[in-house]
Formats: sequence, C-alpha cells, structure tokens
Amino acid sequence: MRVLVVEDDEGIAAGLEVHLRQLGWAVDVMPSVAEAWLALCAEPFDVVLLDLGLRDGDGAEVLQRLRQAPAGRLPDSATPVLIMTARDQVSSRIQTLDLGADDYVTKPFDPDELAARMRALRRRSVGRAQALLVCGPIQIDPATRSVLLHGRPVNLSSREFGILLALVEVRPRVLSRAQIETRLYNWDNVLDSNAVEVHVHHLRKKLGEGAIRTLRGVGYFVAEDAA
Repeated sequence: MRVLVVEDDEGIAAGLEVHLRQLGWAVDVMPSVAEAWLALCAEPFDVVLLDLGLRDGDGAEVLQRLRQAPAGRLPDSATPVLIMTARDQVSSRIQTLDLGADDYVTKPFDPDELAARMRALRRRSVGRAQALLVCGPIQIDPATRSVLLHGRPVNLSSREFGILLALVEVRPRVLSRAQIETRLYNWDNVLDSNAVEVHVHHLRKKLGEGAIRTLRGVGYFVAEDAA
C-alpha cells in the first residue's frame, strides 16, 4: 500500500512512518498543505492520512481541493482520506466528512487501530468487502501479511507480498512495472532497473509458474485460476 502522511508534528510523523513501514507499506511524509498538494498531483496513493492543523493552513483545504479537482487533473481524486486530528468537536467531524473524508480519528490514537481503518478504506476503494482475498489456490490475509497456497503457508518477502497483493486486488487487470513500482516504493527508494522482475521471478518459484502471468510489452496480471 502506498500511503501519504500529511502531518507537521515531527514526532507523530516519524512514529507513523516507522509503524506503517514495519507493516510493509510505502510511506511518504509531507508537513504542509503546499507539499501535500504537490504530492497528490504527482503520484496516486492508496490512502491519505491527513492532519488538519498544518504549518501553512488547514488540512481541510487539501481535502476540499482533492475532491473538487476536475477529472484528469490528479492521478486519483477519489483517494481515501482518513483525518487524524486533536479536534474532537462533533462539528469538526461533520464538516470534514461532508467535505469528502472517509474516516476520522482523534489524537492520541492506537496505531494498530489506525492501520485496521486504513485496510478497511483500501478494501472499500477497490470494491471488496471481505478481509481475505482468495484467488484459485492462493489465500491472502492483508492484516497478517500471510499467504496460503493449497492451505499451506508460503514465506514471502515484504516486496513479494506487496506485488502479489497489488496484482490480486485488481485482477484480472494488468499492472505495468511502473504502476507496481508506484504502489510499492516511496520517493526515498532507489530502485534497481529489474527489481520488479526479480520479485516476480521469486513469486513464481514459490507459488507456481502460472501464478503471475506476463502480457508482453504491457505488464503482469494474476488470472482467476492462478496456480
């Protein structure tokens, strides 16, 4: 999952970044309205964690601009947004939800609950209600980052899991190498040119040659009967 954290408190931002990266997610942190907007114009994110009290304005401005952006102006104007703020007034919650926020937590919050809410937002954004993903003999649990093949556990690296999850979530659509990289790596990562190909090769060795298929010149996909 690719996450944008918009938070100007350095301690909170650093804590969130560490926790979310430990879950295997790619995280970018922006401390201001201006920088958050530039990030949203540049890349698609799976979830945005948005503080309201930012150094150069109100985070609600980011939310409003995101939701009101003309079609094609942003990579994804429907990106799920979870508000995290010290403002606990009902009126504040109503206002941000009516502006287009998808969820709202007040500080201090439990980081594990926050992560669960983020997984729920991701499920809804891809049109999925169930927590587990099943594709042929493969079963994926995003909460525990575990994979079963024919009922037996498969040990995957963080990147391998991320690629598999990204492909299964959008099946039977094809994802290009660039789209996979965007979903899994933040701006601080320096990538080898063949990093995705190497991870896909390892996935095929662990899950079977037919698990991930290649559409030549386009990208990778997982068929419904992956095996």
